[in-house]
Amino acid sequence: MDLSAFSLAGKTVMVTGANTGIGQGIALSIGRAGGRVIGVGRSTMDETADLMTASGAELVAVQADLGSTSDAQAMFEAVWDKHGPIDGLVNNAGIIKRVDAVDFTEDDWDAVMDINLKTMFFLSQSLGRKAIEAEREARIVNIASMLSFQGGIRVASYTASKSGVLGITRLLANEWAARGINVNAVAPGYIETNNTEALRNDPDRSAAILGRIPAGRWGVPSDIGDAAVFLLAPASNYMHGAVIPVDGGWLAR
Repeated sequence: MDLSAFSLAGKTVMVTGANTGIGQGIALSIGRAGGRVIGVGRSTMDETADLMTASGAELVAVQADLGSTSDAQAMFEAVWDKHGPIDGLVNNAGIIKRVDAVDFTEDDWDAVMDINLKTMFFLSQSLGRKAIEAEREARIVNIASMLSFQGGIRVASYTASKSGVLGITRLLANEWAARGINVNAVAPGYIETNNTEALRNDPDRSAAILGRIPAGRWGVPSDIGDAAVFLLAPASNYMHGAVIPVDGGWLAR
């Protein structure tokens, strides 16, 4: 096995939502593979930066409001000019609103769709434009979800957004595969993060979830990070429009 096929040495990868949870795990995995990370988030990146430094990896921290498409695109242009060119983009940033469908508000809908789907598309567009213009290869990894395949409950806008993430992943792959841009997705199962803390602290829900996972455990952020590295690395050169479920066997059940 040629280990260089899994190396990101010399590559610069932007990861949104890298300050915590899955995004932090992705950043650390990229660092272990030899890549430099541009970590983008609304809040401080100090914890991720400390962990990256401790592992001998490089992180450039960028604060940005990803709820605004124009701000996100302006951020991308500024980062490309200062730290680029950017070889890979991981669209990880996302939020969730848990409300019964009959009580769901337009604000609950828009806030989630803007970050999870709209900004994901327009950041991808920003990288696609730069890469095509410069005739450079590039990689995009979108973070989908089990709810890209299932309906869920009480998360209408999240389910809609993550179904859209999978669709846009396939669309961009169709348009850009021949231009040297690989667009794929990772669909995390139940991962130990801040977003799932309430579920893990609910004995009944936690037991029900674990009872369906063949692996018998919740995932950890590095499980997702290592899958993202594979899709960012030469090892996945012939993968376009694919989605990799990293779910402990959840969908197989």
